[in-house]
Amino acid sequence: MALQGASLISSTLRIPKENKPIALKETTLFGVAVPTTFRAEFNPSFAGNKKEKSGLSVRPIRAQTAITTPSINQASSEEKKTLRKGNVIITGASSGLGLATAKALAETGKWNVIMACRNFLKAEKAAKAVGIPKENYTVMHLDLASLESVRQFVDTFRHSGMPLDVLVCNAAVYLPTAKEPTFTAEGFELSVGTNHLGHFLLSRLLLDDLTKSEYPQRRLIIVGSITGNTNTLAGNVPPKANLGDLRGLAGGLNGLGSSSMIDGGEFDGAKAYKDSKVCNMLTMQEFHKRYHEETGITFASLYPGCIAETGLFREHIPLFRILFPPFQKYITKGYVSEEEAGKRLAKVVSDPTLSKSGVYWSWNKNSSSFENQLSKEASDKEKARKLWEVSEKLVGLA
Repeated sequence: MALQGASLISSTLRIPKENKPIALKETTLFGVAVPTTFRAEFNPSFAGNKKEKSGLSVRPIRAQTAITTPSINQASSEEKKTLRKGNVIITGASSGLGLATAKALAETGKWNVIMACRNFLKAEKAAKAVGIPKENYTVMHLDLASLESVRQFVDTFRHSGMPLDVLVCNAAVYLPTAKEPTFTAEGFELSVGTNHLGHFLLSRLLLDDLTKSEYPQRRLIIVGSITGNTNTLAGNVPPKANLGDLRGLAGGLNGLGSSSMIDGGEFDGAKAYKDSKVCNMLTMQEFHKRYHEETGITFASLYPGCIAETGLFREHIPLFRILFPPFQKYITKGYVSEEEAGKRLAKVVSDPTLSKSGVYWSWNKNSSSFENQLSKEASDKEKARKLWEVSEKLVGLA
């Protein structure tokens, strides 16, 4: 989800922030009578771990996982190759861009959408509210702020027996007004820990599943942001994305032994989001470099346009939420509805003309897609390699 122009308004509306840290709201998950249910003890709080003088208290989250799965076609293997629907996992599909994309794909009748979300019941209600046919979607619990939950999700998905054809890393945390950092279950700063590290582990674990798929076009898509690109106007509005030498990331982003920011600087909620988007785009390129030729999988990122009216801004100041949509509609002319952005992302998932790997897709004023250019930092090959290696260590893959 992109935030074109968000910083433009933010920089002119310097309203004093509250002194209390921002924490994400979470709704408790309840057991659901479904074909396959995994139950465990689940702590719904994102912000339970905070920086304290006595040290960081980190308690692992046991995620409750519940799924509803459509009937599996019992046809022969050859029939499945030609007749079955494609299976696409979309993280953060209970609202915003993720939900709009799920709807756009499901309505074609050619896709089964796995809605990977923190709040199982919210996702079910959202799918029904927008009219997604029951036979075209599956809901599975995934909390990207818990690496344990990511691993549980992968296990649950594999137990479902469904192949994986496309993975869309869409979910994001954005806390622009936070004065102090909050942390994931493993003690990473929340924005980077969720948007980058959670998706990094998920993508690495599911790469084998994508490789095994016999679907004609297999893809791994990571949603980027124009605000992470400093070669754009929006990307040059302070605070600008900057990963530096990754010293904060290498130190664990825990705010104790190291900074909670990737570059080792002072915490800034808006910058943390932008930094995480640079990580997303660097990760896509490193996937392309390491695996495209070997697997044939398409790796891509995109900026679907400025979705000025979205739940991603729920933690922003009220005045920003009032002024940002008309600012984008009538001043920058960059406004894009959630529905339109969802259709664009759906094309990156399924359109044969958008199958080129290693591309950062964008759309012009005529709503035509094109291969956009990433900033110097977001296309730095050496930084992408180092980010990959440090991330592997942090998520336990190295």
